Amino acid sequence: MNYRHAFHAGNFADCMKHVLLVLILQALARKPAAFSVLDTHAGIGRYDLTGEQPGRTGEWRAGIGRLLESAAPGVPDAYL
Repeated sequence: MNYRHAFHAGNFADCMKHVLLVLILQALARKPAAFSVLDTHAGIGRYDLTGEQPGRTGEWRAGIGRLLESAAPGVPDAYL
């Protein structure tokens, strides 16, 4: 299988994963103990959603596109 995240960046599943990650990290930060995070599956960090690969699928429109268009209640400000 040949997977290129640029085709799927910002889609619904990507947003759900990142919102949950932000909420978990915020909860851990409220605790007095220190913690470490190691992301073993990190991508390049930023994707140009106007580029060729995301443009082919347009998946980001149903994910981050919808969040950016609306008030997105319940979505942590740290995510947006």
